Amino acid sequence: MKEKNTNSKYIFALGRRKEGRASIMLFEGQGENLVNGKNLNEYFPLKVDQVIALRPLKLLELDKSVYFTAKVVGGGKKGIRDAISLGISRALIKKDVEYKKVLRKEGLLTRDDRIVERKHTGFVKARKRPQYSKR
Repeated sequence: MKEKNTNSKYIFALGRRKEGRASIMLFEGQGENLVNGKNLNEYFPLKVDQVIALRPLKLLELDKSVYFTAKVVGGGKKGIRDAISLGISRALIKKDVEYKKVLRKEGLLTRDDRIVERKHTGFVKARKRPQYSKR
């Protein structure tokens, strides 16, 4: 596992999805993509998750010229995966504004703000009511 280089300049961005939060540090050059200190392939064993997380880099053909480290907290694997994708997209825009048009067209800059609805008083769950008894 490669240690992150603290001397090199990076671009910071934050991505969120459901309860998942991803702090992205985008570096120039070649290196390993790390999530919480683990290799991306190790953190996301499923190929689908890896592809979705790296989609902004593949789309702009930057997967060989930039790499990232991500610190993620909360949520599940899919929420974290989408948060990483959004964070990378936001970091790439800070790197070059020209990428915004392409990323926006593919829907990679849209924050999916759907979250779990809270439980309401008198209900079993958010919308599930207790059984009604007529008699």
